[in-house]
Amino acid sequence: DLLGDEACLNLDIYAPANAKGQNLPVMVWIHGGSNVSGRSADYDGANLAANENVIVIALQYRLGPLGWFSHPALRESAATPEDKAANFALLDQIAALRWVQANAASFGGDQANVTIFGESAGGHNVAALLASTLAKSLFHRAIIQSGGFDSVSIAEAEGRDGDQPNPSLEVAERLGGFENFHTATTAETFAAFQLDGSGTMNLPRMVQDGVTIPATPLRTAFSSTEAFNAVPIITGTNRDEMKLFQVLNPAFTKRRLGQFIMARDAKFYAASAEYGSRIWRIRAVDMPAAQMAAAGHGQVYAYRFDWDDGGKVLFTDLKKLLGAGHAVEIPFVFNRFELLGAMDKYMFQKKTLPARNTLSRAMGAYWASFARTGIPANVDGIKWPAYAATNETLIRFDSDTDGGIALIQGADSFQKILADIKTDKRLNQKKRCRLGIGLAQWLPDALDALGCGV
Repeated sequence: DLLGDEACLNLDIYAPANAKGQNLPVMVWIHGGSNVSGRSADYDGANLAANENVIVIALQYRLGPLGWFSHPALRESAATPEDKAANFALLDQIAALRWVQANAASFGGDQANVTIFGESAGGHNVAALLASTLAKSLFHRAIIQSGGFDSVSIAEAEGRDGDQPNPSLEVAERLGGFENFHTATTAETFAAFQLDGSGTMNLPRMVQDGVTIPATPLRTAFSSTEAFNAVPIITGTNRDEMKLFQVLNPAFTKRRLGQFIMARDAKFYAASAEYGSRIWRIRAVDMPAAQMAAAGHGQVYAYRFDWDDGGKVLFTDLKKLLGAGHAVEIPFVFNRFELLGAMDKYMFQKKTLPARNTLSRAMGAYWASFARTGIPANVDGIKWPAYAATNETLIRFDSDTDGGIALIQGADSFQKILADIKTDKRLNQKKRCRLGIGLAQWLPDALDALGCGV
């Protein structure tokens, strides 16, 4: 269902008791949802605020084509430089951060100590804010959870170059011209954007508009500390990111008795998720962390989240199907174990609560200490070192029953993935080639190296 409209620019504020006058660190949460769905109200920051004595603010921003749309008519009619933007949602987030600067003291927050943090598309938006000159001095730390660093040019977004699905020039024409899009504010209007019948809004969601972010690829901004807001940064991914996307994909899973989900091929399901998740880590953690370290930014911290103790209901084994999947770390950061709705009682079983809560409180403590000082303080004697070219260290978050919190060494790479696919005994040649197709996007000779004919 399509819900919502442009009148959505709200903030949800969570503060510990007696916060007023305390000058507490402010943590501003940017939710995920591919920048086409989601809402701030789904993220309750009360426990994190109370446990760690911080202010937590969840912000709402425009989504889908109301938040991300590039069109020459917008630039031609612009009354101000900001009116030429394509990433309206980033302008919303910047406006929220300006509001925090002006009002933090009124609810006990310190406007000089603001951390932005977000997951998935929210993490992608954090990366964009790091590269945005408009956001300079509006925040002082940044946490990217399973985010991204990619963007498209205006020419690609509008369909004058590249092969983006639903480029904006075509979409505007399908709606009867730009004027119809420009005046549309209701959710029903957006049904016209679902052009392929999939129920998803497949539009560019981070445009190099030269206003909110540079006119060059977002990723390149992190090669120089002069080109981005070089505040202390945490970036990390979950070990099994891709399982969330595979679990509802009929190419990977089937249903037994109409509702219990099972993997079609358990070995291939695990292998595909492993290699896809490793690619995500390389692009969201190893590459940007190394890039920033090489630029002389020594305040970058990296993590991997490994908790995978979800339970089982008849034929559906959440430990295997979801594991440490995309978004699973969010309940641990917020110390509120809500993620899958009716399935939460199986995902987060009572028997795992003590270990879960210990891990959750530790993660909250790391996040809050980072927000407080820019350095994640020691928790239980484990010091989290900065990521460096000569010390590629990540902290691994897991429950005590699975080895607990520990440091892991070494960066991953596309070449390592290729070598592992070659020797993976879970795969036959056909399945190696299926995985090679995905890898070839980042390593062009992958298919040749795997012996896969084109």
